[in-house]
Amino acid sequence: MKMAVLYYSKTGNTKKMAKIIAEGMRHVESAEVGVFSIDAIDETWAKESRCVILGSPIYVSSVCAAVKDWLDGPCRKYELAGKLGGAFATADYVHGGGDLGIRLILDHMMVYGMLTYSGGGSLGKPVIHLGPVALGPRLEESRETFLTYGERMAKKAVELF
Repeated sequence: MKMAVLYYSKTGNTKKMAKIIAEGMRHVESAEVGVFSIDAIDETWAKESRCVILGSPIYVSSVCAAVKDWLDGPCRKYELAGKLGGAFATADYVHGGGDLGIRLILDHMMVYGMLTYSGGGSLGKPVIHLGPVALGPRLEESRETFLTYGERMAKKAVELF
C-alpha cells in the first residue's frame, strides 16, 4: 500500500524527521513509502497513497508560508478525500507553537475530507496526541517518537484500507 510523507524544509530539520517517520512506516510489511518535499511531489504516488503525512517547520507559532500556501490550493490536486492524514512539526522551542502548526494542518486535512489519526494516549508511550514535534537543537532526542508515529500511522492505514 502506498503512503506519502510530505514536508517543507528550509534548514533540513523537517526533512530529516520526515525520513524518520518514513522509516517507521516501513516497519509495516505492506507499506510502500515515498518521501517528498512539497516542491517536488510525485503526483501519481501522492494520488495513489492511502496515507499522507505532512510536516512543517514552525515559525511564529504556525506553519511556514510554503506549507500554508500549499494547503490553501495546490494540495487539492492530490485527491486527499478519504485518505488517512497526519501531521508533524519541527520547532526551535518547546513552546514555539508546534502543536498549533499541527492543528492547522489537521484542520485543513479534515476540511478536505481526510481521516486524521494519531493514536493519542490509547497506545501507551510515547503518547502522541496530535502529532510529534521535534526541537531543532535536539532532533535526535525525538527519533524514537517519530519512528513510533510512522509505524502507528502505517498500521492504521493498513487496518482501514
